[in-house]
Amino acid sequence: MARNAEGGLDLIQLRTFLAVYRAGSVTAAARLVGLSQPTVTTQLQTLEKRLGRQLFERLPRGVTPTAAADELAARLAGPLDALEAIAGGGVEPPAAQPPVQLAGPAEMLATLVLPALAAPVAQGVRLTVTSGLAEDLLAGLRTGQYDLVVSAVRPRGRTVHAETLMDEEFVLVAAPDVAKGIDTERLRLSGPAALESVPLLSYAADLPILRRYWRHVFDTRLDAEPAVVVADLRALAALVAAGAGISVLPRYLIAAQLDSGDLVALLAPEDPPINTAFLARRIGAPARPHVDMVRAALLAVGRTW
Repeated sequence: MARNAEGGLDLIQLRTFLAVYRAGSVTAAARLVGLSQPTVTTQLQTLEKRLGRQLFERLPRGVTPTAAADELAARLAGPLDALEAIAGGGVEPPAAQPPVQLAGPAEMLATLVLPALAAPVAQGVRLTVTSGLAEDLLAGLRTGQYDLVVSAVRPRGRTVHAETLMDEEFVLVAAPDVAKGIDTERLRLSGPAALESVPLLSYAADLPILRRYWRHVFDTRLDAEPAVVVADLRALAALVAAGAGISVLPRYLIAAQLDSGDLVALLAPEDPPINTAFLARRIGAPARPHVDMVRAALLAVGRTW
């Protein structure tokens, strides 16, 4: 932790750090704390030197926090905000914080995101969780409807700050009995002609995930009609495991079924298709310690997914 010349905590630098962390920009943080941009930059550099760790990576527009910054912000947010409340308005405890409005794809929320937030919830964080399509949720983020959005699409625009959360790998899978009827050696050597008689199960009618897999792995365009369309990857996984056909699914969702043998990977390409998921927040949103706690918890655990 940063210390001044007498060995005590340097609260000014810590306050400046937290402002930059929340604003995603040195310029915006300087306005929030009433300092010049060079002063904020100098304070950050001094704090980084004292900690011996880089806190931010500089981007063409704004900054993005490092893992060290996530850890520091998670430790600082609650105590520093409580101190600000006392300094600014007496000794009354701060009002209870509203629920953190978190949104993202239903499958990722259920399988990865919400289990990772058990500790913050146990510490008093409240959540209101919404699932939906990425573009709709990002539009809600921009208007302040949500605090944080997990997005499988890279957010665009200057009002949203996006950080890499995880890479999801896609796997072509079948039930064991279905896999036995597929010539996987022919599939590996000659491509998708070995799958012509097998029903395709898809998330959407235009086969977006399947088409991407075909293009990336087989270097060919998929031109087929799905046997089943269901906009729920968990339902697709269950249908594939029941023997209805084949599909392409994210590994995180079916890891347990692959381990148990309920699903079989038909191929193991050296360069599998990967999609990056992002954690997005609105730049300039009001400071909310519980939002910071949720964000820091997800970014910390996301590196292990």
